[in-house]
Amino acid sequence: MNDDRSTRHSVRATARRTAALVNALTAEPDPDPGAIAGILLDHGELGPLELTAGDVAGLRTAALRLREVFTADGVDEAAGVLNRLLREGTGPLRLSSHDGRSPWHPHLDSDDEAPWGEWFLASSCMALTVLLWEGQRPPGGLCSSPGCGDVFLTVGSGPERRYCSRRCATRERVAAHRRARAGSRSP
Repeated sequence: MNDDRSTRHSVRATARRTAALVNALTAEPDPDPGAIAGILLDHGELGPLELTAGDVAGLRTAALRLREVFTADGVDEAAGVLNRLLREGTGPLRLSSHDGRSPWHPHLDSDDEAPWGEWFLASSCMALTVLLWEGQRPPGGLCSSPGCGDVFLTVGSGPERRYCSRRCATRERVAAHRRARAGSRSP
């Protein structure tokens, strides 16, 4: 099977889903199951999805652990965190097509009916590991804007990224400009 559904299993698509879920699941202590289901659907999961509070709690536990990869100080620390998460939270590598409902793709969770948190941790570890391997740098980072706290991916070439979005980068650039102008007016 080779169709558009195969793109939802790509490394980058999985990593984008990881960052979106880490941000949504760690922003507040009790995330809304409907909102989390919406993010999963937006990132290619097949619906309908009805997540329970327990499902979301398992996803949030995984997200808090995955956040450590994004906050790691350099590639060696990110690799160490990923190695620990792979050792503690994943199963053996296997291929699945979900009984022919999707293209063949790798899984590190225990089986196709694994709990949501196990699936999220395993699939995210695999994607972030490949990104670190390919880029030889941390697969993501934490936004440098003091009021933000979102994680982001570092894919592609170019200078090291510091902000999760253009909005945060622009807000910080404008704030720095205003501070500089205010400082130059002071006696």
